[in-house]
Amino acid sequence: MPVLNEERHLAEAVAAVLDQDYPGAIEVVLALGPSTDGTDEVAARLHADDPRVRTVRNPSGRTPAALNLALAASANPIVVRVDGHALLESHYVSTAVELLQRTGAANVGGVMAAEGTTTFERAVAAAMTSVLGVGASAFHVGGDDGPADTVYLGVFRREWLDRVGGYDERFVRAQDWEMNHRIRELGGLVWFSPRLRVSYRPRATVRALSRQYRDYGRWRRVVSRTHRGTINLRYLAPPVAVLGVALGTLVAAVGAVAGVPAAAWALVLPGGYLAVITLGSLVVGRAEPIAVRATLPAVLATMHLSWGWGFLTSPGSIVPRALNES
Repeated sequence: MPVLNEERHLAEAVAAVLDQDYPGAIEVVLALGPSTDGTDEVAARLHADDPRVRTVRNPSGRTPAALNLALAASANPIVVRVDGHALLESHYVSTAVELLQRTGAANVGGVMAAEGTTTFERAVAAAMTSVLGVGASAFHVGGDDGPADTVYLGVFRREWLDRVGGYDERFVRAQDWEMNHRIRELGGLVWFSPRLRVSYRPRATVRALSRQYRDYGRWRRVVSRTHRGTINLRYLAPPVAVLGVALGTLVAAVGAVAGVPAAAWALVLPGGYLAVITLGSLVVGRAEPIAVRATLPAVLATMHLSWGWGFLTSPGSIVPRALNES
């Protein structure tokens, strides 16, 4: 479990692991980054209360480094990746082990079941579990059992993690997708099952959500530059939305200044996008209170435009040059 500034959720996340109905031995390794809240104190209490919980230091605070450090400190043949703000259902590990045995997969995973508590978090959760918000990825919106490009978090056979050399620490984000891509390139099977659900706590502010999705877009561009042929139309939709909104607004503004009334038609682009997310919010949030539905358009725009902006502005220098040349 990579951990950084998770004081709010860590105890609950660890308890969900320790309370699994899996009949075998379980060890929990917390890779602690340089948190600025009370995370380390919570982790120390968890270790003191249960010897199955151990900690290792992750000075860089980066997720892939944390994962590799935790892997090195653990020993069991099945590796379950968990986040500090994720909650496993009680049958998660036993179900995943059964799926590994039945399918022969290298990695199995399921649904990222976003669940919020505040109005804003609930709006984010609704967006993150909808096609309008994140596309048709099975691990977001659900689907049938079967092979997948990637899954949320993952339950791995250690032998496969060893075979691919662990997580690539140059990928600050998108390390799961990149890891699963390498597994599949070597002939390993990545398997999705809706029976595996992990409760996920969304970001609590617009700023945090914007930064999260900007980084998602930025690092997805890195993956596409590194592994040719891994981009598709779903990943291109957010940058196209950014360009359409920006171009339409710019053309209309320039036309107004230049006295060209016809240029106002360019507002069809940003106006059309606004109409889509507004009307779509009524569908996505139909089961939510009115305050959540009212917040959804802003949440969807933040997710789409931040992801698209991150993708468009992702600099080649974000990772070492050797990665781009590999």
